Amino acid sequence: MTQTPTASIRILADNPNHHLWNNNGTFWCHYTLHLPDYTKRRVRQSLGTPCIQRARKLRDQLLLRAAKGGAL
Repeated sequence: MTQTPTASIRILADNPNHHLWNNNGTFWCHYTLHLPDYTKRRVRQSLGTPCIQRARKLRDQLLLRAAKGGAL
């Protein structure tokens, strides 16, 4: 039986920019995947935008895919 990774995702109402990181004007998303073999993998992906509103939308889409096991 194959298990899928589990994304460690926190949704904080008081911090709408959680999981976002601004690296020299471009936003990145970062989160942790917990793997079936009890290891973890940190995932960092460029969102390719300097716009915080666009970055939030892209982050939400990315984390939704990760929560469903689609990002690895």
